Amino acid sequence: MLLPQQSTVLRLSLALCAALALSACSIPRLQFPGVYKIDIQQGNIITQEMIDQLRPGMTKRQVVFVMGTPLVRDPFNQDRWDYVYSYQPGGGIRGQERITMFFENDMLTHFTGDFKPTEENTAGATTSSPAAPSNS
Repeated sequence: MLLPQQSTVLRLSLALCAALALSACSIPRLQFPGVYKIDIQQGNIITQEMIDQLRPGMTKRQVVFVMGTPLVRDPFNQDRWDYVYSYQPGGGIRGQERITMFFENDMLTHFTGDFKPTEENTAGATTSSPAAPSNS
């Protein structure tokens, strides 16, 4: 038989153990020192050079040659392709880049997303000037 004093100590000990056990479940980001976390890359790597090669009127095969196979081909809209790239450095914040291509009659009409063509390539794609005659 337990004395009232022992019973109180036992109850407090059990309550303390239960509180510690429950609080361990609610620690949001428990960091163990020395644990290596890998970098995570997913999707298609998209570069500005790839975007600068795109021109309206390119066929789907030409776009695949420049950009690679799209990550998402919308089954309900065959004229829309999505290229998504995400990167999360080990233990860091995830970044994401996205490009959506739109086609009409299997020809690229336009694209939207996180990249834009550079100024010199946009001007070169939309205007063409005749070659200057050579004097030699």
